[in-house]
Amino acid sequence: MPGTGRTRVVGVAGRFGARYGSSLRKKWREVVERRYSVYVCPLCGTKTVFERLSVGLWRCPKCGRVFAGGAYQPYTEVGRAITVAGERARPQERSSSQ
Repeated sequence: MPGTGRTRVVGVAGRFGARYGSSLRKKWREVVERRYSVYVCPLCGTKTVFERLSVGLWRCPKCGRVFAGGAYQPYTEVGRAITVAGERARPQERSSSQ
């Protein structure tokens, strides 16, 4: 595979060379890889890389929906827990209101 030998271990953090220390380069690499990963849009269901508009604001390039998320990733673990808890509470609300 031509062109993959230089940064095979460090990935995108290879641009920093020997600067900044290995621990910081590894943490930065994890953040960047999560930021540019493929996620599923909550509205249209498309698997895509979201555009980051600003800190915590993300947009789906296909449907254009803007939603709040984490600073470096569209979905956070806390946000997923809140969503799951909200989905569990909704069926109870519907049955009691009818």
